[in-house]
Amino acid sequence: MSSPARGVAADLSHISTKAKVTGYLPADDGLKAAFTGADVIVIPAGIPRKPGMTHNDLDLFNINAGIIRDLIIGIALYAPSAFILVISNPVNSTVPIAAEVLKKHGVFDPKKLFGVTTLDVVRSETFTASVVGKSDPSVFKVPVIGGHSGDTIVPLLSLSEPKVELSDSDRAALVHRIQFGGDEVVQAKEGKGSATLSMAHAGFHFAGIVENTFVYLSGVPGGGAVKDIVAGLDYFSVPIELGCPSGAVKAMNILPQVSEYENGLLEVAYTGLAANIKKGVDFIVGAPEAK
Repeated sequence: MSSPARGVAADLSHISTKAKVTGYLPADDGLKAAFTGADVIVIPAGIPRKPGMTHNDLDLFNINAGIIRDLIIGIALYAPSAFILVISNPVNSTVPIAAEVLKKHGVFDPKKLFGVTTLDVVRSETFTASVVGKSDPSVFKVPVIGGHSGDTIVPLLSLSEPKVELSDSDRAALVHRIQFGGDEVVQAKEGKGSATLSMAHAGFHFAGIVENTFVYLSGVPGGGAVKDIVAGLDYFSVPIELGCPSGAVKAMNILPQVSEYENGLLEVAYTGLAANIKKGVDFIVGAPEAK
């Protein structure tokens, strides 16, 4: 482990909770030591976006795809029954990469693989509260479906609880800000990183009974009904009922409830998602196995 990483592990280990924090070196079977016996594995690893870089940037994909592939191989070998939460961008592609690696090793359980898209939900609550002049964003619940990049992110403002009344221009501006909110952080950090603290909150938030998450639809109960609507896409983010020990208990099909405007957003999202998913699958299928 590099000195900064060792320092982070030591720093976290001083927090007064029941959690025990340890760090492992890549050498000496560090990956095996870290994964063996794990019930939940959260993967935020990879390079962050830089100004002007989209979630689909080739450099971002090529580096992070390789990192995800190698980590998932480790999970397949040492923690095949663990819940896997993928944060590393581009989620629309890294989750299919993870699935294909797990398939190759014969340990793929679609009910335990999740792309964490909760940050889009967090942003939708925060930005909606700002637009309507409410001081407490936590009172809003806004489903966000689709994927986790740009116009594949589809906030369902028509299903917001409590209901919000927006002009057409305010709605369009709010949707755009939710879809591209990550760019604000990337630009503000001036090339020194992307969303980390808000993402940490979103990752912590991913513990509810129902969460929006990017899953392999055919492997989740109820996912087939969603797949029939979303142009046959294999992966899609919808509200998922979670439970132990199985993981994804049910995909909640809220698509018949969306507005005409949101159906238009979805048509755009389907095209982008199809390309993102194929990119991830192609990275593994037919590729030589990493050593």
